[in-house]
Amino acid sequence: MRPAVRSTGGQVWLPIRTWFGKPCAVDRRRLDQILAAQAGVVSRRQVLESGFSDTFIRRQLRRREWTSVHTGIYVNHTGPLGWWSRAWAAVLFYWPAALSHESALIAHELRFTNRPAENIHVAVDQKRRVRHVPGIELHRVTDLSGVVQASREPARVRLEHSLLDTASAVRRSSDAIALLSDACQRRRTTPARLASVLRGRRNIRRRKFLLTVLDDVAEGTYSVLEHRYLTGVERPHGLPTGKRQRRVIPGRSAAYRDVEYIGLATVVELDGRLGHELSVDRWDDMDRDIDSVLLGDATLRIGWRQVESPCRTAIAVGRLLLAKGWTGRLRPCAEICPVATRKGASQSYPA
Repeated sequence: MRPAVRSTGGQVWLPIRTWFGKPCAVDRRRLDQILAAQAGVVSRRQVLESGFSDTFIRRQLRRREWTSVHTGIYVNHTGPLGWWSRAWAAVLFYWPAALSHESALIAHELRFTNRPAENIHVAVDQKRRVRHVPGIELHRVTDLSGVVQASREPARVRLEHSLLDTASAVRRSSDAIALLSDACQRRRTTPARLASVLRGRRNIRRRKFLLTVLDDVAEGTYSVLEHRYLTGVERPHGLPTGKRQRRVIPGRSAAYRDVEYIGLATVVELDGRLGHELSVDRWDDMDRDIDSVLLGDATLRIGWRQVESPCRTAIAVGRLLLAKGWTGRLRPCAEICPVATRKGASQSYPA
C-alpha cells in the first residue's frame, strides 16, 4: 500500500524518517526561496532544515543540478560563480560570519574600485578556530556581534567599520582619502560618525592619519585633489583658510565652490576628477566661471599639475590674494621652498 501524501500551504508531507525516527515536512518551496535569495547558494544545514536528506543532496550533485563550492556548501548550477554567489558561499561556509572590508562595501553598494578583489573578505569571531580555504580572506573580530548587521543578507560588517577597515588596509594614502571622502560626499555617512567609531578602535592601523583625514573631510575636502591642495598648498604656506563647498546661487541654479576665500573675491576650483574631462562638464565649468566674474570674483582652476608643484601654486594664489586685499604673508614650507627666496616670492606662475 502506498503511503498517504498530503499537501498543505506549499508543503508536501511525506513519511520521510529523520534521525529521530519521526516524519518531517519536505518544503520544496522554502528551499527554492532560499536558493533564489542567496544567489543560488545553499548550505547543507539549510537543506536539512527544509526537510530534505543527505541522499537528496547526493542525487542533486550526481545529476549535476548542483555543484559543491565548499564542504557542505552548494550552488544550483555548474557554471562559473558570480561575485554574489561567492560571497554567499563564503559567509555560509564560516557561519556565523559576515562580509567585511571591501566585500562589505560592495554589499553596502559602495564600490571601492571598478574591479572587485579576487578574494572574499569574511569576518569571524576571534575565538573561533577555523581553517582557511582559497579565495576567502579571514579577519578575526573581537566583538563580531557588535559590528555586524545580521539582519542584512548576506550578513555584513556595518558601513562605518567597513570603511575604516578598508581605508586602514589600502597601500596608498590617496586611496584611503578617496574612499572616506567619497562616502561622505555621497551622504552614506558623515565624518563625525566615522571619527566616533574610529576613536573607539584603538588597535586599527594608521589611526592617527585616518583621524586627520576625517578632520579635513569635515572641513569640506571631498576629493584627493582637494585634500592635496589643503595639506600641500594652503596650510604649509600660510595662505588664509578658505571656505569649502560653499553653496551659492550665482545663476539660475545652485553651485558649490571648492574653495572660496571670503572677503577676498577669490575662488579656487579643483578639477581632478575624470568627469571634468568631458565636454559637457567643461561647458558647465565655463558657465560657473562667468557667473563668478559677474559677481566680481576671480576664479583659479587648479589641477593635478599645479598641486604637484605646491610651492609654485602657493605663490600664484598668494599673489592673487594680495592683489585682492589680503594682508597676510606667505611662509616657506621648508628651507628649500621658493617662497623663502625673494626671487621665489615674486615669481609668476607660468601659463
